[in-house]
Amino acid sequence: MRLQLEKQLLFFSLLCTLSKVCAQLCQRPCYCPWAPPRCPRGSPLVLDGCGCCKICARRLGEPCDFLAVCDRSQGLVCDYSAARAGPAGTCHLEDDEESCEVNGKVYQDGEVFQPSCKLQCRCLDGGVTCIPLCQEDVRLPTPDCPYPRRVDVPGKCCQEWICETREQPLLRDAVAVPRAPGQAPLALPYPCEEWSTEWSTCSATCGMGFSTRVSNQNRYCRLETQRRLCVVRPCQAPLGASPVRGRGGRL
Repeated sequence: MRLQLEKQLLFFSLLCTLSKVCAQLCQRPCYCPWAPPRCPRGSPLVLDGCGCCKICARRLGEPCDFLAVCDRSQGLVCDYSAARAGPAGTCHLEDDEESCEVNGKVYQDGEVFQPSCKLQCRCLDGGVTCIPLCQEDVRLPTPDCPYPRRVDVPGKCCQEWICETREQPLLRDAVAVPRAPGQAPLALPYPCEEWSTEWSTCSATCGMGFSTRVSNQNRYCRLETQRRLCVVRPCQAPLGASPVRGRGGRL
């Protein structure tokens, strides 16, 4: 009985203290600026703690007090537990283990959102899972497109592949650079992992032709189109051609 009475007295004294603070901070009638303040992005206009003037709601991690209230639409409350002295606190999330906070914005459990045009995310049980909205495919060099490259396209979020055309002289950098006896090979400032495609079929079915491939096996470790001469088989003489006769008309 005595403990219950002490609790009631403590609650009554707390109400009296709060009423005195409200009476000191909240003046009637209200005197507010003629134009409402311009709030930063993500901070809505709300009424102050006295319910009098419009102010910018405080965001996650920002200081707060009785007048400067936190953004309740984002589930924020003014936490005074970390305040050493004075009436100021800090805007923290309410004890909700299922909500998610990304870039200062709070999302409810099951809510789907896009933090950028390249990602789609979902808040689930206090965690965030995201999937990319842009294709992450890898395009290797081919004889038809030896220099693929991703570029930004105006008006589009995702990059797109293009094929750059670079004219290369025949057999440029395809052979090793001559070095003097005992001279060390040219050292690159970065490691080079050799890579190349298979040689294409010979351009001629008989006689002299050439085949191509894409490789970085050169002194610069640079992808390029390389060519080499090839002979599949000798070309046969046309049918009906007369054999060559020697001197005196004998075969």
